[in-house]
Amino acid sequence: MDYVHSGDFLIVGDKRYELKQFHFHRPSEEYIHGKPYDMVLHLMHADSEGHVAGVAVLLKAGSANATVEQLWKYMPKAAGKLEEIPGVEVNPAGLLPHGTGYCMYQGSQTAPPCTEGVTWFVLKTPMEISTDEINAFAKLYPHDVRPVQPLNGRIVKESQ
Repeated sequence: MDYVHSGDFLIVGDKRYELKQFHFHRPSEEYIHGKPYDMVLHLMHADSEGHVAGVAVLLKAGSANATVEQLWKYMPKAAGKLEEIPGVEVNPAGLLPHGTGYCMYQGSQTAPPCTEGVTWFVLKTPMEISTDEINAFAKLYPHDVRPVQPLNGRIVKESQ
């Protein structure tokens, strides 16, 4: 299956999905071959018919990420929903790894009400963010993840 992600849109086969929002979790809600990561970024997309596709970017401790650094400047002082900040633009392409391998499955949103019908693409190449960036997020959100769910008969497809 062809998969193209350019930051603000995702093309899968002949479907085009627009980026609607993104958010982070710590630790990762997805594992690759049984391995969890320090954090995960979810880029949530929808097509013109309302079908939802999520792209999960696994994050591990390493070098600082300039885009995350820019976002963290606007992190709230207390836990809560981050509101849109007028005049601040972020290029989500700065949050994407260079590798193209992924795992794909049909699942649900990971926050209540956990609506089914989401096509997930978990990128196999993790991005690095600094330990300071991870710790700053952890201070506000020490453990904001949905536990790993059983497959319940779902098929996970892996690209080459």
